[in-house]
Amino acid sequence: MTSPALTRLLPPTYRPLFAHAGFRRLLPALAASDLGDGMSMVAVAWLALLIAPPGRSAWVVGAALAAYALPGAAGALLFGRRLRGMHPRRLMAVDSRLRALLLGAVPLAWALGMLHPVLYVGLLAASSVLHAWGSAGKYSLFARMLPPDQRLAANALVSACTSASVIVGPALAGFLAAAVGPAWIIGLDALSFAFLAVRVARIPEVPEAAEPPADGGRPRGDRVLRMLRGRPELLGALALTWFFNFLYGPVEVALPLHVTDDLRAGASTLGLYWTAFGAGAVLGTLAAGALRRLPHWPVTLAIVAGWGLILLPFGLGVPVAVSLACFGLGGLIYGPFTALSFTLFQDRTPAPWLTGVLAFRAAALLTAGPVGTALGGPLTAVMGPRLVLAASGMATLVLAAVAAAVLGLGANRRVRRARRARGSRSGPLETGFR
Repeated sequence: MTSPALTRLLPPTYRPLFAHAGFRRLLPALAASDLGDGMSMVAVAWLALLIAPPGRSAWVVGAALAAYALPGAAGALLFGRRLRGMHPRRLMAVDSRLRALLLGAVPLAWALGMLHPVLYVGLLAASSVLHAWGSAGKYSLFARMLPPDQRLAANALVSACTSASVIVGPALAGFLAAAVGPAWIIGLDALSFAFLAVRVARIPEVPEAAEPPADGGRPRGDRVLRMLRGRPELLGALALTWFFNFLYGPVEVALPLHVTDDLRAGASTLGLYWTAFGAGAVLGTLAAGALRRLPHWPVTLAIVAGWGLILLPFGLGVPVAVSLACFGLGGLIYGPFTALSFTLFQDRTPAPWLTGVLAFRAAALLTAGPVGTALGGPLTAVMGPRLVLAASGMATLVLAAVAAAVLGLGANRRVRRARRARGSRSGPLETGFR
């Protein structure tokens, strides 16, 4: 429960969210599960190192990290026919229970001396297989639970919790690992999802909107993709996000090597970069959520271009203080992106299609970062980390320019079609920049 005194400290845009009992009960559980995942960012790799056979550490760590995230894309495709029609609350509950059960098996197997690398990777993979559906259910539930003018604030608040977990979670895991070991930290992650499952089960089912979708019925099979093709704005947002995440991938490879090779610094300096980014992302997300309305495409393109710009100074060999400030500013700029993207999908997707569309979106985006990261390895080996960071920034700027050009062309085509249809140039016409 949120106290009235704490609610009064929030910006006015966020206060109405806590008048909804379901959202008020759900938010602490979502924050707890985000914190658990933040701790697991460290614990999953650390435990893999402890159980890996000699000379196989890199393989086991890579497999464990991939298993903790990537199977969600396969689950979004394999279980679509069975899960698309399920209520969002039930999707969240099923995903939370599965993660609680299978992640909870990790410390149990560790305590019994049975945690072989194959079993470990298998438990991680099985625990994440429905996570794309759980995420889709979360944002679909917000769309049903809250009026349209409160969705951006809700998405921003949840995104801020996720960003904060990236700051607090790894630091807390590093402290706890010395006391209890990484397997028990994964057990704490399991407990956080058990807490979320209990909270979700106590939320009453919100009925689906009575308005039928224009596309006729619920999405099945490849009809989700066909529906997106009929809505260029949603398909364009998905494509832009995919390439944005793809171009971010090399940063995760190049930044640690920049710290060690170029700056001759250690893990504490790398931690400062990510702490600055996470703190900036929290502030940027909360600031965006406090605004009543944001024009989606101008703000989104400004975010993409702004992130590209902050990476360019890395290629110039600027002092650490300058690049650290740039990375923190990058977090501030990037912060609103996720909330804006989910709000667009919530507002422009017919309610019966929303869960399936969001699961498809999650499955598609799960491939972007790993592909970019895989490409970042050989690029960094050839070009060096500083140039890779700057090249990622330049490519992101090009992406923003191409997206702006495509939007402009689309807007011009709509204007010409509307003028031909109306046979007159009287009255203002809508463009793609909303």
